[in-house]
Amino acid sequence: MTNMTATPRKRGRPAKAAGDFRETREILCRAGVAALTEKGFSATGLDEILKSVGVPKGSFYHFFASKEAFGSELITLYARYFVRKIDRFLLDESLTPLQRIEAFCEDAERGMQRFDFHRGCLVGNLGQEMGALPESFRAQLTDVLLDWQARFERCLEQAKAVGEIAQDADSARLAAFFWIGWEGAVLRAKLERTGEPLRVFAQLFLMSLRS
Repeated sequence: MTNMTATPRKRGRPAKAAGDFRETREILCRAGVAALTEKGFSATGLDEILKSVGVPKGSFYHFFASKEAFGSELITLYARYFVRKIDRFLLDESLTPLQRIEAFCEDAERGMQRFDFHRGCLVGNLGQEMGALPESFRAQLTDVLLDWQARFERCLEQAKAVGEIAQDADSARLAAFFWIGWEGAVLRAKLERTGEPLRVFAQLFLMSLRS
C-alpha cells in the first residue's frame, strides 16, 4: 500500500550543504518506509537500511537520536503520504461516495501488486508487532487509524445524503469496521501474494451497504 521507494546513493560522507543534508534524510526515510512496509520494525535492522542506500551510520545519528525516533518519523511520513492517497479518492466529486471507496480499494490492490504483494501497510505491520515495539508507538498508530477512519466516516455520511446507503446507517461504526477488516485483508493479501482477499472484503463491504 505504498509507492514510496528508496533511491540508493553513493557511499562516503554526505555533503555538508543544507540541501544535501535534507536529501540524505529523505533517502533514509524512503528506505525506512519501504523496509517497514515489507518486513516490519523488529525485523528491520538499521545496518540493512543504511547499506541499501549507502549512508554511513554516523550520518544516521546526525538526523535521528535512535531507531525509535526514526520509527516515529516513518509513521508520521507514511500517515501523511497515505492521507493524500485517501483524499485523492474520497474527495473526488466526479464519483459517488461509494464509488470513491471502491476506487480507493482498487488502487490499493494495484499498489500492492506493483510490489508483488511483498509490501503491505506500515501502520498495519507495526500494529501486529506492537508487543515488541516501543510503547510510544501505540498512541501514534492509533491516532493514524482514527484519522483514516474519520475520513471514511465523512464519505459514508455523504453516501447517506445522496441516498446510496440507509439513513439509519451508523457511519462511524461502519468506518471502523472497514479499517478493521481492510487491514486484515491487506495482511492476507501479503501472505498469499494475491489481491483476492482485498477484492473479497471490498465487494462484501460495499454490497452490504448497497443492500
